[in-house]
This record gives sequence, C-alpha cells and structure tokens, in this order.
Amino acid sequence: MNQPSPSALHTSALTSLPLLARGKVRDNYAVGDDRILMVASDRLSAFDVIMGEPIPGKGVLLTQMALFWFDKLGHICPNHLTGDVPESVVTPAEIPQVQGRSMLVKRLKPILVEAVVRGYLAGSGWQEYQASQSVCGVPLPAGLTNAAKLPEPIYTPAAKAEMGDHDENITFERTVEMVGVELATRIRDLSIQIYKEAAAIALTKGMIIADTKFEFGLTTDGELVLMDEVLTPDSSRYWPVEGYADALAAGANPPSYDKQFVRDWLEQAKVNGKPWDKTAPAPRLPQEVITKTAAKYREALDRLTA
Repeated sequence: MNQPSPSALHTSALTSLPLLARGKVRDNYAVGDDRILMVASDRLSAFDVIMGEPIPGKGVLLTQMALFWFDKLGHICPNHLTGDVPESVVTPAEIPQVQGRSMLVKRLKPILVEAVVRGYLAGSGWQEYQASQSVCGVPLPAGLTNAAKLPEPIYTPAAKAEMGDHDENITFERTVEMVGVELATRIRDLSIQIYKEAAAIALTKGMIIADTKFEFGLTTDGELVLMDEVLTPDSSRYWPVEGYADALAAGANPPSYDKQFVRDWLEQAKVNGKPWDKTAPAPRLPQEVITKTAAKYREALDRLTA
C-alpha cells in the first residue's frame, strides 16, 4: 500500500478485530457484539469516488472535531460514545493506526434516514430553489439568492444509499412511512435543535454552518442516539464569516472549509485528454491540492477550538 508519509493513513489494517465495513472515510471494526471501533482514515471522496491519495491528518482532525461537538451537544441528545479509550481494544502494534483518529462507540440499530438541516441556500438546494422555489418539497420565499440565509432552518431528509450511490432526497412524509410518525418527528425536531445550537456556537468562532447532516441509531431499549460523525467538514458546509457578505452580494459560493479545492480541481482535470467522467478511478491529486485541503481542515478545527 502506498503511503505518502507515515502520518497519512489511507486504509487501516487491524488484524486483532473483525472488520465490519469500510465506508468512504471510516473503517469499522467489531469489539464484542455491543461496541464498534470507528477508525477515521485520511481517505477523501469527491463526487462519490474515493481518491487514491489520502489527505494527511484529515482523519485525526475529523475525529477531534466530532468529539468537540459531541461534548458540546450532549445535553440535547445522547450520543454513541462509550467513554472507553480506543487504544484499549487493539494490540500495542496497532495503536499508531487508531491514535487520535478513532472512537469506541455503542453498537446501535442505525436509522436509514440522513437527517439533513439547511440554514442557508447552497449547493443542490440552490439549484433546486431556482427551478421550483422549494428545496426537497419545502416551499421557500421568493427572491432568495445563492448562499442566502433562510428565514428558519429547514429539514430536508435523505434516504441512505448503498455504497457508491448518491443519497436520495426524500420528503418528511416518506420518513414517517419508514420509521413511524413519532420517531420521524423526534428526529426532525432534534436535528433542527442541534443545528441551531451548533450554528450559534460556530458563529461566535467566526464560522457559518450552512448545512449539515446527522445520523441516528436506536439502542436495544429504543432510545434515540446521535451517531456516526457530527458537524465535521465532511458532513457539513462551513463558511468563514469573512468573505461571506461579498460572495452573497456577488451571487457566488462563499469560500468553504471542506473539499472544495479538490472538487474545483477535479472539475477541470483531464484523463487521456478528456474531462474526468466522475467514475473511479479518480485522477491523481497534485500535491498542492492535497496540501491546501489538509490546511483547510486544520484551520476549521483550530478556529472552532480556539
């Protein structure tokens, strides 16, 4: 396996625990039958394709950011952290693969609804608004512009797709069909509450959370628990407050703390003289794009925890 540097982990290879699944970024291992070790790799996916080159340190930054938010939001909703030290469940030789980039979490029954909350009009939401003056079936006022703040945050759930497919936007009514009215309503209300509180905290640090997605699971007793990752640049659109007003006035996308450098580069990348068709394998990322992306993730965490 090609590792560009010892600090980058493209794919973990723990042999002391059974591998449950590899996602786009996380490798999940079973710890007994009631816990999971989630290892955040340095993999990056863009347009649902995993890049061949890792972003050094990204998994550590994502994990530290998720832990920051789990700590801040614990009073709203229980989360999946066990409080146990991830290093305690692997062999001494495997500790470098998990250190700083892992969470030891409760094994839950996942709810197959991506709880998406949007506080601003951006990305696919902006595209859709231009066509229908609504986002995922939620009607919005006329006259909004790209990156505009919405009058109130809106809940626009998605159905979790199989690996490699795009998550599919669905209506709230569809989530009621999937999980029942009580649970669907609780997920919606909790998601909006968590988003509002997190957005207020981020704003004091000079950052706007434009939109985000949460994932929930159920304990064996039926308790609703916030799980997976929370409010990282992989699951949320973060904008620095500087530059936001200018972008809004120009109708442009504000600068963001995420993989935008990678996306922008891929949009103009050529493979065999033709534009890349957004299917695997991805073109090789230049070092400059890798370095800039790593710096963005680092800056987001530094600002948040300063």
